[in-house]
Parts: sequence; structure tokens; C-alpha cells
Amino acid sequence: MKKNDPYAALRFREFNIFLIVRFALVFAWSMQFVVIEWEVYSITKSALSLGIIGLMEVIPAVSMALFAGHIVDQKEKRGLLMLCIAGFSVISFGLFLITWPVFIKDLSKNTILYSVYALVFLGGIVRSFIGPTIFSLFSLVVPKKVFPNAATWSSSVWQMGAVVGPAVGGFAIHLIGVHWSMCLIFALSLLALFFLFQIPKKPILNPNLGEPVLKSLKEGIQFVRNTPVILGALTLDMFAVLFGGAVALLPIFAQDILKVGPQGFGVLRAAPAVGALLIMFTSAYFPLNKNAGMKLLAAIFGFGICIIVFGVSTIFWLSVVALFLSGVTDGISMIIRQTILQLRTPDAMRGRVASVNSMFVGSSNELGAFESGLTAKLMGTVTAVVFGGSMTIATVVTTGALFPKLRKLDLQKDLEAHEAENE
Repeated sequence: MKKNDPYAALRFREFNIFLIVRFALVFAWSMQFVVIEWEVYSITKSALSLGIIGLMEVIPAVSMALFAGHIVDQKEKRGLLMLCIAGFSVISFGLFLITWPVFIKDLSKNTILYSVYALVFLGGIVRSFIGPTIFSLFSLVVPKKVFPNAATWSSSVWQMGAVVGPAVGGFAIHLIGVHWSMCLIFALSLLALFFLFQIPKKPILNPNLGEPVLKSLKEGIQFVRNTPVILGALTLDMFAVLFGGAVALLPIFAQDILKVGPQGFGVLRAAPAVGALLIMFTSAYFPLNKNAGMKLLAAIFGFGICIIVFGVSTIFWLSVVALFLSGVTDGISMIIRQTILQLRTPDAMRGRVASVNSMFVGSSNELGAFESGLTAKLMGTVTAVVFGGSMTIATVVTTGALFPKLRKLDLQKDLEAHEAENE
């Protein structure tokens, strides 16, 4: 491998297929969430209803997370991911039906709304398995010596899907309507399933197959708790995402504050992901491994500032720039966090650690959506967003003080150690 080769991970065929699958899934999932947000707000005109969408997904995602991690560590990863995608396809088809005028013509608005919530709830169950399964499969399709580079490309593809999904969602609502947008999402889930078949089955690297569930879960929690760098990174990101969840309120900003319609909504929704995508491609050439801890803290501090600026803005282009820069800072934190997890997690623990990660970070997206919806209801939309950004900044200061090992973290040393093992 060339030193600082920005394309090191892309030289492995299975990893490229893995990226296609991940892109299709993220594209479909993020587009689906945007379309659901638009439809629910159009039906209810309620900020709290937007928050409930997040709550309906976070309840099963958190409740099932640790159990899902145990299952992932015990099962073959590709086959398990196939089941997850099949489940997502069924949910997408259900949303396709519940937004079809012919199918719902005799249904009340409440019936439609509760049906959407129920399908989102089922999606939360599926998502609790998808996160740790993808995290574990990642380590089986690329050598450990290129993990940092692979983490950058994997995160970039995630963000690319997060860019295209919301943007296409916003424009698709305008061009073909909610119903046919859901049809496109269903087709993307089938595409992901098709490409996943191109990856062969993988070995199970857990030496403790058949281990009792409670013992397995306890080991996963203890590992995270006893690894300050991982615990600090997860805690920091959890609270940043929890309090910085302004994107959940974007339908309100697009429709009622900035008054830019579905096209402007698509631009606003995609702006953070465009910023994150830009920084991720840049980081392939200029790695973030050196002094990673301080870079992580600085990035999330900057994220909080961007959220505050977005909250007080009444100018469309300023709002777009603020969201774009929030994506840049969020992208930096995502790359560093994923690299920490991949380098510091043993193979046999990947499913459980990824599940703890999903409880801390992944589910905080939806919990953050609920927090934003609730605070918007209580404080007003603008005040809620400014409050969230301020709490994010406070979290950075507190975490930096409580976790000195995180402040001093330098991932370059971890990378050099792994390269030495493979020589």
C-alpha cells in the first residue's frame, strides 16, 4: 500500500460493492424520512407531530440495540444484512400504499397518520440491526491496515446518500408527489439487496458462539465503559446530535419562516450533507488522524455555532450557508468517531460496540428530532434551535474537561501500530 494513498480502500472489489449497498440504503432511508416529514407536517401542521416521527423510531431502536448487537456478533453478517434490507423493503412498500390516493381514499387523516407512525416504529426495529451489521461487515471486506482510509470513504458514501436522498426527496415531492416518491424508495431498497448478493458469505470471528445473552451484553457495555476514548467520543456526539437536531424542524422553516416551498426544503435538507461530503473527500487526501481529539472537540463546537446562526437567520442563503458549515463540522466529527471505533474495537465485539454506538449516536438523531419538536412547541421554533446550539457548545466544554484522554487522542499512533502488525 502506498503511504497516504487516498484510494487505498477502493482497490478492494468487495469494499466497492459494500459502498454501493450502503449508498443505496442511506439514499433510500434519508429520502424516506424527508418525504415522511413533509407528509406528516402537511397533514397536521404541528411541530410536535414532526418530533413524534423521531420518537416512533428511537423507541424500538434503543430498546432493541443491545440485543441486536448480540445477534450480529453471533450470526453471519451478509445474510443478516439481507434480512434487514428485506424488512426495510416491506416497510417502504407499506408507506407506498398508505400514501396512494386510491388506497387511502376512505381512510381518515388520523388513520393515515397513525399508520405512518406504526411503519416508522417497525423501521426503528430494522434499523437497530442495520447499524451494527454494516459496522461489522465493514471490517470483513477491507484489511485492517486501510481502516482509516476505508472509514473516510464509507462515511463519504454515507454523506453522499444523505446529500442526494433529501435533495431528491424535496424535488420528487414537487415533481411526482409523495406517493411516487415512496415508490422510488422501494425500488432503491431492492437495488441494495441485488448488489449485496455480489458479496460472498463471511466467517463469524466470535470465539464465544452460543454465549448467554446477558453475559454477552454485559461484556459489550463494560468494554465501552472501560475505554475512555470511545466513551468520550460517543458521549460527545450523542449530546451534540441530541441538542443540534435543527434539521427536524426544516419543514417549518421552509414552509412558514423562509417560505421557500418544497424546492427550497430540498436545498436546506441537503446543505449539511453537501458540507460533510466535501470535507470527507478532502480528508481522503489530508487525513484527520493527528491530534484527532482536539479536532473532534473543535468540530462539534463549530457545529453548535452553525446551528445558532441557522436558528436566528431569516435569509435563505444565510440559512443554507449555516447548514452547509454545520455539515462540514459534523463530517469531521463523524470521520474521527468512526476511525476511533474501527481501530479500538476487537473483531469479536464489533456488533455489540456498534449497538452501543447506535444507542448513543444513531438513535439520538431521532431523539433529537423529538427534542426539537417538543422544545419548538414549548419555546417557539427559533428559540428551540438556538437553545439546541447553545447546549451543544456546553456539551463540548464539559466533555473536554471530563475526558482528558479524548483531548490528547492521536490516531496516527494507532494507525502506525496496525501497519507494523501487518509488515
